[in-house]
Amino acid sequence: MMLGKAYRALPKGGALIVHETLIPEDRRSNPAGMLASLNLLLWTPGGHDFSGSECAEWMREAGFNDVRIEPLATEQSMVIGKK
Repeated sequence: MMLGKAYRALPKGGALIVHETLIPEDRRSNPAGMLASLNLLLWTPGGHDFSGSECAEWMREAGFNDVRIEPLATEQSMVIGKK
């Protein structure tokens, strides 16, 4: 829902950047991402963090194209999608 609202709010050619500590695709590395996911699970029913591919898929479903995942210097990444 939120990604859809962001898509509709952006002008044509605009971009959305999701900056997050993502869970690794293998679900075995990046301790910070895994601890953040565990914390969400403890505080919310069924809560968990998400992987870059999950976020990219949600962005595509909302209408974004040219979606890509960019690792950053820290344990965080950004997922970028264009309208």
